[in-house]
Amino acid sequence: MAKVTHSVSAAPVSYEAAVQELEQLVARLESGDMPLEQLLGQYQRGAELLAFCRDRLQTVQEQVKVLDQGVLSTWAADAP
Repeated sequence: MAKVTHSVSAAPVSYEAAVQELEQLVARLESGDMPLEQLLGQYQRGAELLAFCRDRLQTVQEQVKVLDQGVLSTWAADAP
């Protein structure tokens, strides 16, 4: 049985970069031209990118709620 190794992928530099990488990854996955092992690795990367995007969106939504309430506070985006 082949040993599967997992590498730690770099976090995207921005939300926009993550979305762009995710779109490219989806296109590659949909092409159907990847070996199964590579497909699984790319799927895992897609899940990481999706989690990154969701986290960023939630952070922004929380900040908008604060602004909507008329309360100004400093917003420091947590960089991974």
